[in-house]
Amino acid sequence: MFRRSWRHAAAAAAVLLALGSVTACGDDSSDSEDLSENRAGAMENYAVGTQFKATEPLSFSVLYNNHPNYPLKEDWLFWTELQSRTNVSLEKVSVPLSDYNQKRSLLIGAGDAPLLIPKTYPPDVHAYVSSGAILPVSDYLDLMPNLKDKIEKWNLKPEIDTLRQQDGKFYLLPGLHEKPWHEYSLAVRTDILEELNLEVPKTWDDVYTMLKAMKAAHPDVYPFSDRFSQPNPAGNLLNMLAVSHGLAGAGWNFQHVTWNAQAQQFEYTAATEHYRHMLEYLNKLVAEKLLDPESFTQTDDLARQKLANGKSFVISSNAQTLVNDYRPDLAATNPKAKITKIPLPVGPAGEINPASRLENGMMISSKARESKNFVAMMQFVDWLWYSDEGQEFAKWGVEGTTFVRDAAGKPTLAPDVDMIGLNPGAPKHLQKDFGFGNGVFSYGGKPELVQGFFSPEEQEFQQVMNARAPKSPPPPYPLSDEEREQVSLWETPLKDHVYQATLQFILGQRDFAQWDAYVAELKSKSMDAYLETVNGAYKRFQENN
Repeated sequence: MFRRSWRHAAAAAAVLLALGSVTACGDDSSDSEDLSENRAGAMENYAVGTQFKATEPLSFSVLYNNHPNYPLKEDWLFWTELQSRTNVSLEKVSVPLSDYNQKRSLLIGAGDAPLLIPKTYPPDVHAYVSSGAILPVSDYLDLMPNLKDKIEKWNLKPEIDTLRQQDGKFYLLPGLHEKPWHEYSLAVRTDILEELNLEVPKTWDDVYTMLKAMKAAHPDVYPFSDRFSQPNPAGNLLNMLAVSHGLAGAGWNFQHVTWNAQAQQFEYTAATEHYRHMLEYLNKLVAEKLLDPESFTQTDDLARQKLANGKSFVISSNAQTLVNDYRPDLAATNPKAKITKIPLPVGPAGEINPASRLENGMMISSKARESKNFVAMMQFVDWLWYSDEGQEFAKWGVEGTTFVRDAAGKPTLAPDVDMIGLNPGAPKHLQKDFGFGNGVFSYGGKPELVQGFFSPEEQEFQQVMNARAPKSPPPPYPLSDEEREQVSLWETPLKDHVYQATLQFILGQRDFAQWDAYVAELKSKSMDAYLETVNGAYKRFQENN
């Protein structure tokens, strides 16, 4: 399952009150509300370390993101074991992965959304706040002791604050990571490095040097031909370079604004000198025929074919594509080929880990608040998504069936169960046959949980990345409903023009002498008004804290 980490400085945070606890900043403690009519099925003494089990059989509806890699099965052990442990069954409104966002919007707009709406990324929430269709979940953190405990223990309050809306509340229960998890980088044919007596590149300048040497030795090859160009050109490559340059994000994670700590203001990402330098770097690769110009438009399958057929040596990758795609592809065409994922090359921003500690999460329909089982539902969500026990269950399954423990108590897959090629040839698959390791229910947690399915190779990669300084989250800039509506009207034409011009600059269709003209074009599309609105919201936030 691919993780689109939101890596998104969350657009739109909120005006906070200057209080210190995680339930401060405008949150209304659930104790201040009369929930006496909403406690049916709830546990009286639910706390951290407590196994949640409803006092009566309950059922909650959930929007289910049906992943094609492990299509939904009603007989999965996940469902029966979940019901056995929690006394809760889930009514699944199944939606194909490809239609998930659109279907979610339609259901919420029609008032027909299930109670639980997982697999939602922070920027997606903003469209639903003003309608009142989703619950201000920050009002009910007292019902979720595991969530509160992790926010406090892992010092996640700055990240959580980026989720807040203008009313000081947040409307998404995010996946929480104790440590940032960066997964995407470049995969490089190490046998070619050995052939040319080259070291693994550590910086983007080293990458250029490596590609030059590869091109000199193999002049009929584009050394670098990339994938992940859909739906945004060079989606992953642009994002990796952007974060390496200290920008908030680009490509498939394009962020309109980047926080400039020195200037103490937000800048328009695609108009900064760092963005220009990034494009100049890519333009140099293309002009010197080191980077395949088709990288910005080709399908993933075509990029894989070029790698497998020796027409390229470098490609974007995460742990799963390395193991599931590239190595089997190369084994079929060139058994002597070796490929590995290298640590994210270092750019002008220095040795940072750009990943956020927040991930996609869950919205809850505002209808849930009126349910007699509301408290039990929040306890259930807290246990399954945020308790150590619930997270282990969702990821690993049932001890003795899908996993066993080693002498140190660490979970490992049962010998007859496979996941990401860890037990090749095993007759059963953790996701496909049992429903565990499911992206709807399993994300976030401690590093040992997050990295549980990682190969030793990927764990080494994570050790290198986690040794780097974590990137600080940007300060909140809470927008009013009116501001958000106006900003949303500006965003699409701005983003469309950025994508168009980005490609033109990289491919040499537009000279960098026209950079000032390009920035002027962004200004004509309300860039300055966009920045004025965002920086005004940031200053308003500062004045109220």
